[in-house]
Amino acid sequence: MSTRILRSLIAAALLSAGLAQAAITVGNVDFATRQTVQQRALELNGAGLRTRLGFKVYAMGLYLRAPLSEAGAILADKGEKRIRIVPIRDLEAKQFGDALQAGLEKNHDAAALAALKPATDALLAALAAVGEVKAGTEIVLDRLGSGATRLLVDAKQHGEDIADVALYPALLRIWLGERPADSDLREALLKKPQ
Repeated sequence: MSTRILRSLIAAALLSAGLAQAAITVGNVDFATRQTVQQRALELNGAGLRTRLGFKVYAMGLYLRAPLSEAGAILADKGEKRIRIVPIRDLEAKQFGDALQAGLEKNHDAAALAALKPATDALLAALAAVGEVKAGTEIVLDRLGSGATRLLVDAKQHGEDIADVALYPALLRIWLGERPADSDLREALLKKPQ
């Protein structure tokens, strides 16, 4: 094989590797195509914007072990996952928590909400303790291999891991359920970036 062909192959391989690691930008927020939760590599399944009354509220990315385009399959998957949310405007952590609670109420009946209450109370308390969330703050909700939910704010864990395995799918229903917080965001999360 000639040196010229070999150099071309190496250059193509490096370019391909660089493109595979390129970030997807949504609302001026970069989402890496890969992230890791407990040494498990996850792929960006989709990313989009949450808007409310015409205002951009936050950018969100959903990371899974393998791409899935059906909400039911994502909800049923028991593997590691990551929700990464970056607010585009300043807000109180309690406001964000209240929005999560409203999303849970829209997508669950009274019995399911009652069963989730200890777990949701723990998550909302951890969020409230954060205080103010400035634009650009990174809020991460991880589903661990054990099924527990972990809250990270700017890469720092807040609160204890929440062991209730029903919490993470319940949270996902806020964005992927029958009554999602934002139908355009739901569609974006279910569509793997090109």
